[in-house]
Amino acid sequence: MSSNPDPYNVTADELRQFIERAEQLAAEKKDIAEQEKELFAEAKGRGYDTKVMRKVIALRKRKPDEIAEEEAVLEMYKAALGMN
Repeated sequence: MSSNPDPYNVTADELRQFIERAEQLAAEKKDIAEQEKELFAEAKGRGYDTKVMRKVIALRKRKPDEIAEEEAVLEMYKAALGMN
């Protein structure tokens, strides 16, 4: 009899660990999404525009140069359509 562990069992154990970790992360993600929903509901209840808040959050993730370039193009397009 060999003292080496069965490769199938090792693989099954490792797979089970990956699956369980993925399930745990999914549960945590769901909890975080619920907390985020509650946060925005509270902000809305205090009179903040949550749509604008989400845009500000997205902008804060970007580089200032990217934002400036996009805003310049937006202004150019608005001028071309007579929206200024």
